[in-house]
Amino acid sequence: MDLDVFVAAHQAEWARLEQLLGRGRRLTGAEADELVALYQRTATHLSLVQSSTPDPMLTGRLTQLVARARATVTGTRRSGWRDAARFFTSGFPAAVYLTRRWWIPTALISTAVGVLVGWWIATHPEIQNAIGAPEDLKAMTKPGGGYETYYSSHPAASFAAQVWTNNAQAAAICLVLGGFLGLPVLYILWQNMLNLGVGIGLMSSADRLDVFLGLILPHGLLELTAVFVAAGTGLRLGWTVIDPGHRTRRVALAEQGRAALGMAIGLAAVLFLSGLIEGFVTPSGLPTWARITIGVAAEAAFLLYVYVLGGRAARAGDVGDVERADQTATLPTAA
Repeated sequence: MDLDVFVAAHQAEWARLEQLLGRGRRLTGAEADELVALYQRTATHLSLVQSSTPDPMLTGRLTQLVARARATVTGTRRSGWRDAARFFTSGFPAAVYLTRRWWIPTALISTAVGVLVGWWIATHPEIQNAIGAPEDLKAMTKPGGGYETYYSSHPAASFAAQVWTNNAQAAAICLVLGGFLGLPVLYILWQNMLNLGVGIGLMSSADRLDVFLGLILPHGLLELTAVFVAAGTGLRLGWTVIDPGHRTRRVALAEQGRAALGMAIGLAAVLFLSGLIEGFVTPSGLPTWARITIGVAAEAAFLLYVYVLGGRAARAGDVGDVERADQTATLPTAA
């Protein structure tokens, strides 16, 4: 396609569309019909330019023009409580459900790594000595030591807020940096499993593994599940860079990126709940069985939420992306 000839042929239509969009008064019926027709034509022109001669300046101009015309034709849509309700009852659980083939293997492999690290540390005294001096390790693992007092070292509210912030940040990093082929995600997973393994190993060597599990399970089940979901989503985003499927890489990354952004919001709410459990339940005076029961119940509720609501929404066609009306138009691609 000769770009100069194309611009010369359609310049008058674009100028007329800009004129109609720039009017401060209400359009007449004829002018409104003309604006809709010019909007549709200009959108077609933009698709042709993007597919055959992607000139940056012309593409930018037509993209801006089409966006302004679309906003005028369709009106500005404001988000409200209905959108929030739809997100938490359909979009977010559907996105988690659809990424289960990524985060479930991530959870299983990561947990296995954490347990192996813990076993390695527990059965090798020389590794324990490399972690810290014997008196320091004893101070951490003894009754009333560092591992036990950690959860009650600060007021419950401030501790819960601090935990939530740290975990939400880790989850966000997994989601945002997943596009770098998933490598930052693997690093964050390793750091989390290494910390878990060290705790398992040191407390097991002191014959106090039951105490450690009683402290970690109430909040850790839901907390680690959220981290695994974020990591699985990040790895999926990284794989999209390598293999976008039948879509163009730009379209595939845009779709997965929007879903990941929504996932970050949803997981922040999940981690807020786990932070409350860690701040108020874990250090409480409740019996160990009661604290663990609360953690198991929270985990079970989340999995039911994902598999019941999320599965139903996914089967209805929801993929966790923004509504179709809010998506940018894409070019058709061959399957």
